Amino acid sequence: MRAFLFPGQGSQSVGMGKALAEASPAAKELFQEVDDALNQHLFRIMMEGPENDLTLTENAQPAIMANALATLRVMQREGGFSLADKGDYVAGHSLGEYSALCAAEAFDIATTARLLKLRGQAMQAAVPVGMGAMAALLGADIEKAQALADAAAQGEVCTVANDNDPTQVVISGHRGAIERAVAMVKDHGIKRGVLLPVSAPFHCPLMQPAADAMADALGKAAISAPLLPVYANVLAAPVADPEEIKARLVEQVTGRVRWRESVAAMWDAGVTDFVELGGKVLGPMVKRIAPDARVTSIVTMDDIEAALGAI
Repeated sequence: MRAFLFPGQGSQSVGMGKALAEASPAAKELFQEVDDALNQHLFRIMMEGPENDLTLTENAQPAIMANALATLRVMQREGGFSLADKGDYVAGHSLGEYSALCAAEAFDIATTARLLKLRGQAMQAAVPVGMGAMAALLGADIEKAQALADAAAQGEVCTVANDNDPTQVVISGHRGAIERAVAMVKDHGIKRGVLLPVSAPFHCPLMQPAADAMADALGKAAISAPLLPVYANVLAAPVADPEEIKARLVEQVTGRVRWRESVAAMWDAGVTDFVELGGKVLGPMVKRIAPDARVTSIVTMDDIEAALGAI
């Protein structure tokens, strides 16, 4: 069995998509569709920067989605690839869940781009700059991370945001609490705590205003049943009902990204092949969760040609 995976925020880089667009009219067309949907020259920012503009959450989120979906579009148009024929599940990390849903044709590309633009804007606006923070805990499992978060909270929000793999957990909340947590890592048997260069504390209760905005937007969005079941971040389980998908996407804004559990559940369900489209971030996590899994990352035209021959 095979699952197709879609990366989340942090996988953006200036120049992304440029080589694909130059090599493939199908990729260029998709980037234009996203630009048209947003009424913005997003692809120019992706290709040329500046990096500060690309890193803005409202740009990074649709850009990462566009890059992943352009990879898929090239495979479909130039290689006759069918996601429904070759895959059993799709999954994405945080914003990647939207990419996964678009790949599975639950949302069209324009709807996905607009939802992610709004999601980025709403997440940025939910908490004043400087009030929140996130930190990666390296050498931490979920139990150690939870104990640290509980100890550091001291009346503020400090919660597990991303359970990425058995060695990496991300916490999120008020800046004071996150800084306390980083200072306390050794006391909890954790190797290191690293503050992340993010503009807002994602996946924690401080994001409730953004969740409300997404509930409104998703309530109006057209959605179809996906071609393949989609693993929901907040459940670590597959969903296929359109209304449940919308509800879980709203929960996801404030809820935990249960990535480790999602990959483990896919492995337990019989998935042995994991294919990451548009990034090389999730593959290493998958190998730490399911060491015997076969992992492929598809980013370049060479990657696409190799994958089309192998899948």
